[in-house]
Amino acid sequence: MTAPDLKVGRLKNRPEFLAVAGARRKHVAPGLILQVRRHDDRQRPAPGEPLLRVGLTASRKVGNAVKRNRARRRLREAARLLLPGNALPGFDLVLVARGETPDRPWPDLLADLTAGLKRLGVWRTEKESNPETRP
Repeated sequence: MTAPDLKVGRLKNRPEFLAVAGARRKHVAPGLILQVRRHDDRQRPAPGEPLLRVGLTASRKVGNAVKRNRARRRLREAARLLLPGNALPGFDLVLVARGETPDRPWPDLLADLTAGLKRLGVWRTEKESNPETRP
């Protein structure tokens, strides 16, 4: 039995992005940088909002506007595919595009995100996704 997919919200303003960066938990991969912050009393979603939120960013280092937009679209799609069924609730995530993001092979980009989620402890294991095994 698998847990129902999470609804993924968005980080929208600068203080939310800065709070995630300030947590100093990140995974650097060739295709992206993943920053993670657990919700706490100071910053958490309002009641009724999704318990998992994600933000996307691509600086000018990635390239011109066309490349930055392509990088953000690719990161958004990777997050859409992987996060709802595999990420734990209670976290804010920021996906930062790198110079290789727009041209990285799609399976490698997905593997970069998966490895980052696992390394930072945000990946949902079978035990955590099965409500019958929770205490």
